[in-house]
Amino acid sequence: MQKLKTILRNLGPGLLFASMAIGTSHLVLSTKAGAQYGWVMVIPIILANILKYPFFEFGVRYTSVTNKTLIEGYLNRGKGYLWFYAIITLVTTFTILAALYTVTAGLFINLFGINTSSISIVALWLFLIISSLLIFGKYKFLEISLKFVVSILFIALLVTTILVLFKGPVNHLPNFTPTPIFNEVGILFLIGLMGWMPTTVEASSWVSLWSIEKWKNQEKPSLKESLQEFNIGYSITAILAIFFMIIGWFTLYGTNVELSNNAVSFADQVVRLFTEHIGAWAYLFIAISAFATMFSTCMTAHDALARVSLDIISLLNPKSKSYSSKRAFAFGIIVLTIVNFIVIAAFSANMGKLVALATFVSFVVAPIIGYMNLKNVISKDIAPEFRPNKSLKFLTYLGILFLSLFSLYYFYIVIV
Repeated sequence: MQKLKTILRNLGPGLLFASMAIGTSHLVLSTKAGAQYGWVMVIPIILANILKYPFFEFGVRYTSVTNKTLIEGYLNRGKGYLWFYAIITLVTTFTILAALYTVTAGLFINLFGINTSSISIVALWLFLIISSLLIFGKYKFLEISLKFVVSILFIALLVTTILVLFKGPVNHLPNFTPTPIFNEVGILFLIGLMGWMPTTVEASSWVSLWSIEKWKNQEKPSLKESLQEFNIGYSITAILAIFFMIIGWFTLYGTNVELSNNAVSFADQVVRLFTEHIGAWAYLFIAISAFATMFSTCMTAHDALARVSLDIISLLNPKSKSYSSKRAFAFGIIVLTIVNFIVIAAFSANMGKLVALATFVSFVVAPIIGYMNLKNVISKDIAPEFRPNKSLKFLTYLGILFLSLFSLYYFYIVIV
């Protein structure tokens, strides 16, 4: 009983990680993977979650032992590390949030039948609502609200997946031919799927910053307890990715229906594939699951990118101490809102371009950031007894090698 109370008290950073990760990579890419390629997509989904695990675990490990953010660790390795991460953050800042808010706006328009507003206008309202919640509610509100949201989301998706499995797979068309995976289109899709599965590797520093913020208001947990809490959140992301894949596989695979790149059309297809295959009464489950997934992801990503940006600026400009203030955080939230709204307006409703750019950048830099994280946890900053064991190091090198070879293969396809 005491162990359960400890786990519940420590829930926070790992749960925020789960909420942030269960977004485009799950609702869009996992569903699409099952719909277009069938059950075989469970392999790259599981593979990505296993091979990327050390990269994220190191963020929790480094912060728990040193009381410093992972980004501070980059600076300790050399200013070049920090500048590289700053450039990657700059690129993802202009793509990830815009992609997330575009999908969420599309879902909102569909679920509530709003035909008078454009994607840009709905996204703007979402930006204003979420920005207000983050500025006035702060980290405590984010953590409490997402404990509620993730719980409902998990239950809703579990029920939906059980209903889909009970109903059975949709009948294949007589002339159905399985979509090839190992051609240019298939490889590009795999890169997108694994690039954002469970989420971008640069998000490893996000958990680090959330941990620092949580410990301001409670006793700091041990390394074992911190890793235990993170592992719960990480496991939830992997399980829900498989849930979404099964839903896409059982409801669309074999029908030759392709999910649209347009946010509103995609939202309409996702809702209809549930109601047509399961029944109109199941609408509530998918409505809750889809919108809660994207709304919570927008909140966590928006919060994290503001914190990361301020942390980078403060480390690059150590003479100023104002970047850690509440006013600076509010300013960061507002700047991200303005910048990403401009990006959405420029790209209109075509989320495909936004997601493709964001996933490409994430996939290519994943092995590099993974190596940077490894350098942090095997450095003198951490005592030998707290460093990763041989098996975790081996898994790290395996992940770096696999993702590097996959990236080289991608460039080979593009060039040839």
